[in-house]
Amino acid sequence: MSHAAIVCREYGMPAVVGTGHATKIIRTGMMLRVDGSSGLISIER
Repeated sequence: MSHAAIVCREYGMPAVVGTGHATKIIRTGMMLRVDGSSGLISIER
């Protein structure tokens, strides 16, 4: 994942990386809101 972070930084693109805990919480079919500028991910209800 560090490569994606470097590419996004170089091109000025927002990105959310390093979400190790997310793979334990997020399940298939869940709706998410991803804010690349702040690095926040929230589960929509």
